[in-house]
Amino acid sequence: MFNNVYKNKKVLITGNTGFKGSWLTCWLLSLGADVTGISKDIPSNPSMFEDLDLESKINYHNSDIRDLNELSRIINQEKPEFLFHLAAQPIVSTSYSDPVETISSNAIGTMNILETLRHANFNCAAVLITSDKSYDNVEWVWGYKESDKMGGKDIYSGSKGAAELIIKSYFHSFFENNESLPRIGVGRAGNVIGGGDWAKDRIIVDAVRSWSNSKSVKIRCPDATRPWQHVLEPLSGYLSLGQNLYSTKDNVGEAYNFGPRAEQNRTVKDLLDTMLIHWKKDLPKRPYVISDTLPFKEASLLKLNCDKALSHLKWDATLEYDQTVKMTSEWYSSYFNDDIDMYKKTIDQISEYVALASKRDSSWTL
Repeated sequence: MFNNVYKNKKVLITGNTGFKGSWLTCWLLSLGADVTGISKDIPSNPSMFEDLDLESKINYHNSDIRDLNELSRIINQEKPEFLFHLAAQPIVSTSYSDPVETISSNAIGTMNILETLRHANFNCAAVLITSDKSYDNVEWVWGYKESDKMGGKDIYSGSKGAAELIIKSYFHSFFENNESLPRIGVGRAGNVIGGGDWAKDRIIVDAVRSWSNSKSVKIRCPDATRPWQHVLEPLSGYLSLGQNLYSTKDNVGEAYNFGPRAEQNRTVKDLLDTMLIHWKKDLPKRPYVISDTLPFKEASLLKLNCDKALSHLKWDATLEYDQTVKMTSEWYSSYFNDDIDMYKKTIDQISEYVALASKRDSSWTL
């Protein structure tokens, strides 16, 4: 898998205690990587990182990426062969209540990673993760391409657009013509679901928390359409990009969208109705109710064009919509109902995903 490129390699993940970071940690451990993590806190309660006891399985640094000196010290001490930068303030609602935290984490934190890497004296393939929200969303019906305009009308989108501009300027100023520096690339994805996400203001999280207590979940925008994708989809893209950067110079400095198939675009109501099919616990009479309270404006449509990832990296999405929701619902159902090892459950779902990708002859499975 991934041409065995991660086996016995030192891999550093920023934001490793988060949802995506925990899944990526599990996958890399299963690939035989030596994983180091940098995170400033445990971002949720419950926490996938804690429930899977990942701290005992990796080299963990409790540190804030906004502290440039400490970040540089750790990275130069570890000298990773791969770096995946996921650390961020990821919650849109929090960007309204704390714009300084959001901008400093997402923009300045990314700058600190780049500033550290431009002084690095070791070889490294670095994948910098931003978001589909980095695009200036005008809610058109076709997918955004990597060449489309960056930006956004809310603080979260602006912080991600700013991070993209910082990456672009650093690349052309320092990395583009210096082959001795780490090779960097950018990954963009959004609307990721899957077991183990406990962040606030997420529809799946709100639903499983409510249903596990036999309560109705309140939803704000039942007709809002999103291109739902399982967390393993973009992670397979990030790992593919890391493999590519490590093995060739062809795509250094490039950005890639990692999104689901077009048929994954479903409404919030559709998503919950499908979740209910696979939920293995008693439900309230009304599983969801529509709230008329909108604390902030939400875009109704945003999807990605992933042709570039298919062309350059031979990557495309694996899961169909029903498979995506089934895997998500089953993880949470196990968490609330079964006395099982959730680390094993997570590794089993990774194996299930890899098997499905192999049937589709996905190149990264080799």
